[in-house]
Amino acid sequence: MPHRLALDILSLHAAYQQGKLTPATLIDQLLAQADTHGKEPAWITRLNREQLEPYLKRLEGESPQTLPLYGIPFAMKDNIDLAGVPTTAGSPAYAYTPTESAFVVQQLIDAGAIPMGKTNLDQFATGLVGERALEVYGTPANTAGSGRVPACFHNLYGVKPSLGLLSTRGVVPACATLDTISLFALTADDGAKLLNITAAYDDQCAWSRQHNFAVQGKRYGKAPAAFRFGVPLESQWQTDSAYTKGMRKAIAELQAIGGEKVELDCSPLLAAARLLYEGPWVAERYHVIRELMASNPEAVHPVTFQITQGGATPLAVDAFDARYKLAEYKRQADALISQVDVMLSPTTVTHPSKAEVAADPIGVNSRLGTWTNFMNLLDYSALAVPVGFSERDLPVGVTLFGPVFADLTLLSLARALEARLMLPLGASGVKHPPLAELPVAIQDGSMELVVCGAHLQGLPLNHQLTERGGKLVSSIHSAPRYKL
Repeated sequence: MPHRLALDILSLHAAYQQGKLTPATLIDQLLAQADTHGKEPAWITRLNREQLEPYLKRLEGESPQTLPLYGIPFAMKDNIDLAGVPTTAGSPAYAYTPTESAFVVQQLIDAGAIPMGKTNLDQFATGLVGERALEVYGTPANTAGSGRVPACFHNLYGVKPSLGLLSTRGVVPACATLDTISLFALTADDGAKLLNITAAYDDQCAWSRQHNFAVQGKRYGKAPAAFRFGVPLESQWQTDSAYTKGMRKAIAELQAIGGEKVELDCSPLLAAARLLYEGPWVAERYHVIRELMASNPEAVHPVTFQITQGGATPLAVDAFDARYKLAEYKRQADALISQVDVMLSPTTVTHPSKAEVAADPIGVNSRLGTWTNFMNLLDYSALAVPVGFSERDLPVGVTLFGPVFADLTLLSLARALEARLMLPLGASGVKHPPLAELPVAIQDGSMELVVCGAHLQGLPLNHQLTERGGKLVSSIHSAPRYKL
């Protein structure tokens, strides 16, 4: 495979359509490239050519015109089911082989994507450091976290969807009431396409929520010409020099595209974050693996065991106490972010070394989650956005976040930042290809609306449109026989 092949959806589909590449040759090249690295601890299970053949066969007679993810390779964390492949959640003693793929995985496959295998993880998704894996799997050179933190560390867009937007059926729970599947993408366009495909209501998932962005008039497209973005007080960032520079760069870029910065005291958000591992939600983690901890404690990583064992002791009253605290934090946080259109924060505060993690595994983990742990507790949507590289040439990023179901707004703003920065794609070093032209219908992020009666220009309710940025496009006459 040419070393500098761009693996974003737009580039791959262009190569397929021009006859420069086929899904089969791409897969063969990716497998050959992976083989040169030998056994790589980033993978728990990597599918071989024979296992991949049915997915390639499925694409015969199809094309990028018929399948939106035609020939797009992807991987999933090994707490997410892929039919016929063991799900381990980082523990061989826990492993099982599902007969069906997770709902979200099946959505991707049905859209033409090709699953390459299952990746390593902090055991039972309990941690943000990537170091809580058993020796049998090894520890990857660089992971950390569920979604936004590893996305940040790999120069990727990390979509943390609104709770319930993606089904969690077929996912080993961490905290079932708070879990959501994150999506990694090389570009904002890819992230938006993946979200559009995977955000389908699943009537067999207890946590799935019905939502239709179109009904709210929300679309992915051009960022608004003017908007207000909230930023935590700099004294609350807790960032090292590289991530401080990243925040300042993101602030300057958002201002350059029309944003007005508003500094906000984010104390209630930070207080809510501490509840995730210090409150009774740890009992949800204990609920998942308590039988394994009792019957085979050696099968659980020592740090994971230490953290999860704390979930055995809270009383029911402790859970209610925490819920009441969270309700108050959410009331305050919602009032805070209602003052702006979107929030900007660090994604994480530093990029630690393995030695730093080994010296203080729980402390470093807590620091990494400073600006991520509150998102699901407060029912917010979030998106990790790359903004540059540190002096050590390591990726640096920030997070855009907002209320539930603000996902498309975040992606639209991220695209505007992407267009200005044009960073290389992920960790590949491949130059960012030109962005695709947005359809005319969403060039300005607006939608066309037909009105009649008192909302017409010059009539009493017209102000309800103009105050919201509405502009008259044209005037027409209805049919002569039309009656209200």
